[in-house]
Amino acid sequence: MNCRIAALDMDGTLLMSDKSVHPDTIRDIEWAGRKGIHVVYCSGRAVPEILPYVSCLKTMRYAVCMSGALVYDFEENKNIYHKAIAYEYVQKIVDAAKRDDGMVNFLTDRESIVRADQVVHMRDFHMEVYQPMFVEITKKVADMSEEAKHYDFIPKVNVYFHSEEARQQAYEMLKDLPLAFAFAEGASLEMTARGVTKAAGLKELAKYLGISMKETLAIGDADNDRTVLEAAGISVAMGNADRKIKEICDAVTGDNDHNGVGEAIRKFLFTE
Repeated sequence: MNCRIAALDMDGTLLMSDKSVHPDTIRDIEWAGRKGIHVVYCSGRAVPEILPYVSCLKTMRYAVCMSGALVYDFEENKNIYHKAIAYEYVQKIVDAAKRDDGMVNFLTDRESIVRADQVVHMRDFHMEVYQPMFVEITKKVADMSEEAKHYDFIPKVNVYFHSEEARQQAYEMLKDLPLAFAFAEGASLEMTARGVTKAAGLKELAKYLGISMKETLAIGDADNDRTVLEAAGISVAMGNADRKIKEICDAVTGDNDHNGVGEAIRKFLFTE
């Protein structure tokens, strides 16, 4: 099968454990780009959280961001597609997070927004590996409820909790709202509008580019990659992926610290 799009999850897939990209992965992605293959980000991250990687991954023009809530073109700096959470539900999420003093993170098409006093305590929310990035790129505000009033659309909200029990309690409060939920790393809960998935976002990008989903390759490691792995023409699990993710994929590659992405690219895209 000829793949014309390769969709890469970021954390646990494209990125190594230290959040850098393996030099061999950069080489293999550049090769694919020169062959006319669209290698794209397919991540829960927002645009500002992907931007630091754009300079070293020059051939990766497109991104399925925020778990599919936004599709973005870095070359033209424009949104191709987006779907937002209704304002009233954003406020309900903030209220649910307050029960545990959870750390709320709004993701828009241009900004990643957090409460200023919580950034220095990210270890308490099991997210310390992201603290340097949050210090550098986030907009820091005093009150998330007030901040939400200033935005026409918020495609994604993450909440980082002190414990999995607190996350479950918040989920029970919110589960009947028209939202899509993902239990992500640490004790975090990721929320988008209902119907938003990485698969739906990739379908929007494929339609925009005039490419069939049968001509796509997806690589991932976690439960929030499940939909895109199931929808892609070829699915590849990372060596460090959850067992249940490996079971649904066509193949398993190396882990994220040893160029597993490049290994999959060479196996499935080097067809000459």
